[in-house]
Amino acid sequence: MAKRTESQLMTNRLQSHPILAVPVRETISFTWDGHPLTGLLGDTVTSALVAAGVDCFGHHTKDESPQGLFCANGQCSACLVMADGIPVKGCMTPLREGMELLPVDDLPSLPADDSPPTMGEIPVRHVEVLIIGGGPAGMAAAVELGTAGVETLLVDDKRALGGKLVLQTHKFFGSEEDSRAGTRGYEIARLMGTQVERLPSVDVRLYTTAVAIYSDGMVGLVTGSGLPGGTRYYLAQPRRLLIATGARERMLPFPGNTLPGVFGAGAFQTLVNRDLVACSRRVLVVGAGNVGLIAAYHALQAGVEVAAVVEFTPDVGGYGVHADKLRRLGVPILTRHTILQADGDGRVERAVIGAVAEDGAVIPGSEQTFTVDTVLIAVGLNKVDEFSRKAVAAGIPVHSAGDAAEIAEASAAMIDGRLAGRTIAAELGHTPAPVCDSDWTAKLTVLRSKPGPTHAGRGLLGKALVEPVFHCLQEIPCNPCTSVCPEGAIATMDDAITGVPYLFKSDACKACFNCVRVCPGLAITLVDSRRDHDHPTVTLPYELPREGLTVGTRVTVVGREGEELGLHPVTKILNPSRAYPATALVQLQLPRELAGRAAGFRPPAPAASPAGAITAAVAAAAQTVICRCERATQAEIRTAIKAGVRDLNQLKALTRAGMGSCGGKTCRPLLERLMKEEGVPVEEVTPLTERPLFVEVPLGILAGGREDRS
Repeated sequence: MAKRTESQLMTNRLQSHPILAVPVRETISFTWDGHPLTGLLGDTVTSALVAAGVDCFGHHTKDESPQGLFCANGQCSACLVMADGIPVKGCMTPLREGMELLPVDDLPSLPADDSPPTMGEIPVRHVEVLIIGGGPAGMAAAVELGTAGVETLLVDDKRALGGKLVLQTHKFFGSEEDSRAGTRGYEIARLMGTQVERLPSVDVRLYTTAVAIYSDGMVGLVTGSGLPGGTRYYLAQPRRLLIATGARERMLPFPGNTLPGVFGAGAFQTLVNRDLVACSRRVLVVGAGNVGLIAAYHALQAGVEVAAVVEFTPDVGGYGVHADKLRRLGVPILTRHTILQADGDGRVERAVIGAVAEDGAVIPGSEQTFTVDTVLIAVGLNKVDEFSRKAVAAGIPVHSAGDAAEIAEASAAMIDGRLAGRTIAAELGHTPAPVCDSDWTAKLTVLRSKPGPTHAGRGLLGKALVEPVFHCLQEIPCNPCTSVCPEGAIATMDDAITGVPYLFKSDACKACFNCVRVCPGLAITLVDSRRDHDHPTVTLPYELPREGLTVGTRVTVVGREGEELGLHPVTKILNPSRAYPATALVQLQLPRELAGRAAGFRPPAPAASPAGAITAAVAAAAQTVICRCERATQAEIRTAIKAGVRDLNQLKALTRAGMGSCGGKTCRPLLERLMKEEGVPVEEVTPLTERPLFVEVPLGILAGGREDRS
């Protein structure tokens, strides 16, 4: 097990956070591999282990390679541990007092008692609508269905509704009316969850996993997994099924990609934002879409240094305001770069990147080595859509919403869920044909659209004594600043939600700071020239830790893309307001020629870790794993494809790729990608046969037994 120093172990819980409150929770005692440890009430097994400094959860039986957390969402099996003698996914298992945890270094033996389990009665619940997934799409649909009085069962495998919303500390984009723009993700989850739970016709079942969809129209549900009351299995037979299961992390093939410390971006956000566990000290982020850019900013909020963000393509794929926030804080964003490998003794200690040419080939001599303890993989998501395919095959009327239908922002998922809920209610005869369908569909199209062109900045217009300056110059769906101005002085170009904002009433601004505080991209500043025309006061939003930041602190003022404008002292700090909690305002007095350009600041940063060229010895140290569960490597899979294998099921029989406990969820897209890279036409590839069960379930539970570990 890779170990950290005692001082690190003492600080693996976040003691403070600029956005999130750190609650006081009850302490729980447990053991790991015989060693007594403590966790907190509400922890999952993996969050408690990582908080205690445990990075390695076991070693693979094939090659003794260390195994660590990857997705933290129950989609892979990298966090498999033994809990009181039973193999479980640690990320989905609540920690309990006295729990005995062990690494799964050897496959557990079967129980000595081989008598068949007692067959119990399997309850069947008939319901009008079953929603699988309690994220933004599932909750939005439940609100529409519940408002129409439709009997609805909403199941989710987590401890609370919200899905990925509970991991988001940033303010949301879109519009205030349709997607609560300007409100932080975890707050949206709480608001929507409360709204759902107040609807009498909606029954919410947490810690409940949909494990199968059967040909007779039944859906198998396992509820209470890991809870003191015990695990139960029952069947639901819905008239309509809504799949709102979201998306899963994409794995990336590179040597060392299964080392502990290589996380999916969602796993990192789960640890630092949901569980308040400081799982990293210095990270490299791979992928400059919105997920990667936001995860990098969340790392900074948690006090984690970001070495760099690397992106294979020539351009940043996410919103420009997200990239600009990072650049202003000194984080390099390296486009046309890729990760070449990660290595370390038992966990990530270094990561090697390289520049790529237009044809995707790595440019010789461009390699750099970063000293990091974490690599965040944020190279896109894959839809969790196996439920939909099974439902169609079973003849169950099914709809999909959110990322399960199309990968997009959570703001789009909310609209999509509303559309799905209203459509299903109409199909069941509870409402007339869906109203505002065309309006919502148009909004959904906009919210799913890619970022538009970037316009030239206007800077300080100088027509008013008080003037907001808009540093958000890219066309993206976002306009909360137009809603919060009490003077109604802000509009967007062409009055479109994607239009760049501007001040159209030059003398109306009263310096209320609402637009500065609400902006999700932290891209609005306020210039006040009433006291000193030549040295106006510039107000900047700030959401990072404030230790060491006081009046008089000299900070490096930067422009929109991080260009340095000089050292200047802080003149005043305004605490967050009740209406806009967690967004502080920092004021500086700047020369007028800089006032319109200043978009942010960064305090003095520690020296960056050294970077250098990769050595041949390091380059040959690790293999590229495609199937995490079975340690099937890229080399052996390519060999099989070159030998003529075109059936992924045959490939599974030869290499075991896709045979592991995750059921091929993580490796299947990589197998399809390797086929394409080897020149195999898509129509020649026989897809991997999906398992009848989506999730591992003890046979005794399926037989109607109860698993009670209390």
